[in-house]
Amino acid sequence: MNKLKLGMAASAVLLVLGCAGSGQSPMTFFISSTGTGKGADLGGLSGADAHCQQLAAAAGAGGRTWRAYLSTSAAGGQPAVNARDRIGKGPWQNAKGVVVASNVGELHGKNNLTKETALNEKGQMVNGRGDTPNMHDILTGSQPDGTAMAGDPAKTTCGNWTLSGDGAAIVGHHDRQGLKPDEPSRSWNSSHPSRGCSLPNLNASGGAGLVYCFAVN
Repeated sequence: MNKLKLGMAASAVLLVLGCAGSGQSPMTFFISSTGTGKGADLGGLSGADAHCQQLAAAAGAGGRTWRAYLSTSAAGGQPAVNARDRIGKGPWQNAKGVVVASNVGELHGKNNLTKETALNEKGQMVNGRGDTPNMHDILTGSQPDGTAMAGDPAKTTCGNWTLSGDGAAIVGHHDRQGLKPDEPSRSWNSSHPSRGCSLPNLNASGGAGLVYCFAVN
């Protein structure tokens, strides 16, 4: 019996050590620390997803499948894509283990997304309103409920994330602050259209071409 207990204890220790040595970060949500360098031209949804995946891998969380929180509008015979449908079921937590939302419903309701919790993949806070430079405009192309915007994609998603010149994209404020004390100013995913699609245009309204990244598994 003692040998059996010792064997079970040893197995438990090996299991714990194996998990600890896996190198997998507990992070399942982050804001990208950088953009792609092309403003809102992210290379479409696939390019944005690859960007999230690369940043996650560099932070030790590449064993998961990552998706950018982005919607696309219907165009060219292709249906719209809703950001809320791309990101899994949750829960999602930042690099420090703080849960920002338990599920999709909570994410689009009373979530825990603030400047202090919406960290990048390195566990760092992202500049918000009052910081220099302000980088609180996060690209989403979405309505408050996480669904796609209707209308011309050039005016809502910078041509479904392929334009880096004229156009506009809907952005959210990760710091939940804006010019007015109203709900759009506080919205993390649907605050206002950008001033354009180029990086200088995004910079001008308080953005840097950053995206929200979520692990789907």
